[in-house]
Amino acid sequence: MLVSDKSITNAVKEVVSNDLSFQDSLQRDYCNISALARIIKPQIDQMLGRNTSVESIVTALKRSRRDYDVPERPIAAILAGSTVSVKTDVAKLSAAKSKKTIEKVARSLTQNVDNYISVSESIMSITLVFDDVLLAGVKDMFGQGEILEVEDDLAAIIVHSPEEIIKTPGCAIAFYNQLARRHINIEDTVSCYTDTIMLVKMDQVGKAFNALTDLISNSRKLPQRKRQHNSSSGSR
Repeated sequence: MLVSDKSITNAVKEVVSNDLSFQDSLQRDYCNISALARIIKPQIDQMLGRNTSVESIVTALKRSRRDYDVPERPIAAILAGSTVSVKTDVAKLSAAKSKKTIEKVARSLTQNVDNYISVSESIMSITLVFDDVLLAGVKDMFGQGEILEVEDDLAAIIVHSPEEIIKTPGCAIAFYNQLARRHINIEDTVSCYTDTIMLVKMDQVGKAFNALTDLISNSRKLPQRKRQHNSSSGSR
């Protein structure tokens, strides 16, 4: 019986982990557990090769809910200390990396330092994120064939976190998962010291901002929930 229960639990975790909407409903506690159990039962039966009961799937879903709750410390403490800001009307340009393109970027950055949000390099390319007003000028400074990608109508969501984020694994993925669960595509992302910058389309910026502020707000409530739980446990 214990082996059977464990197999169901593992199967349920796999199904939920592959569906962002299931994860979101469990995390935000609006999920009808019994209804979800009936929805995923055919998948569970197929995975295990036998007929399972809705009740056992319900039990497994209740257990798995903890996996999609607000992250525990120390991640939760960093999320709780984070703030979110938004910069709209942003553009992004990627160019082939060379000595010439780096020199061009350096000159433009010096002249328009307040209009740049980030500059990042890979082995083959360099990517600039900047105010949309610079787009025409930035495009003009590169030669034919140097530009790899251009995108505008973007917004930059900037999460500023405590310094501990630098040495704490799992924080950035918490931000990314929060947007992915709401089916928000991250057009580009970069981390710079304690800032995590995510580019999204302008028509999704409000949804993305709300998703991240919900995550931070729930993380700030976590210590209070723990104190209340400890207090009630001690009074029994």
